[in-house]
Amino acid sequence: MLKGKRGLVVGVSNEHSIAYGCAAKFRGFGAELALTYLNEKAKPFVAPLAAQIESKLLLPLDVEQPGALETVFEAIAKEWGRLDFVLHSIAFAPSGDLHGRLVDSSREGFEQAMRVSVHSFIEMARLAEPLMTEGGALLTMSYYGAEKVVNHYNMMGPVKAALESTTRYLAAELAAKHIRVYALSPGPIRTRAAGGIADFNELVDMAESRGPGKRLVDIAEIGRVAAFLVGGAASGMTGDTIYVDAGLHIMA
Repeated sequence: MLKGKRGLVVGVSNEHSIAYGCAAKFRGFGAELALTYLNEKAKPFVAPLAAQIESKLLLPLDVEQPGALETVFEAIAKEWGRLDFVLHSIAFAPSGDLHGRLVDSSREGFEQAMRVSVHSFIEMARLAEPLMTEGGALLTMSYYGAEKVVNHYNMMGPVKAALESTTRYLAAELAAKHIRVYALSPGPIRTRAAGGIADFNELVDMAESRGPGKRLVDIAEIGRVAAFLVGGAASGMTGDTIYVDAGLHIMA
């Protein structure tokens, strides 16, 4: 389904991360991939995974460092000359702000959360646009806490809401270039990133008890949906937030 397509996956941290679940499915369906890692401390965890899925490029990327994103896209332009899809699966909020009430959050913490979690997706869209000469797809990761108040999600709720709105606006602006934009909204999954949320096990218990199937989704299920979206079969869709949460979001 993805043979001949080339994509950038940002956010792989280990074999349990959602980004890796997506990357493995992209590769399984035939895509060539470029992966990034946050820093030298993270590289030993990501490099074996990149080798496992035969990633053509493995590049450092800290989106808070000036010029870092540009360097990644320059490397892709030099190696491939084009790009078919991007998966943005990064988010961050300082723990002091994330674990406290939204009303008590600091300006600096909120701005940092927005820069890393939202504006970096806008920057990736801007840099990907000239490389998507035959159209393409941009994906990011949201969560149900963007739509409803979820205990302990706190500041990340408004941040993810901004990300979902950004998805819609980018979809409208880039449609003329045949570039589609989506937000995937998985249910709670035990990942390294999720460990930063206070009382995360409560979210897991809630998903398992309230969901129609009384279960969690896994990263392979999310990866299959992501592969569908970046492939040609989803050509009639754009701007959507697509839930992959075993039906949790439909329950009262």
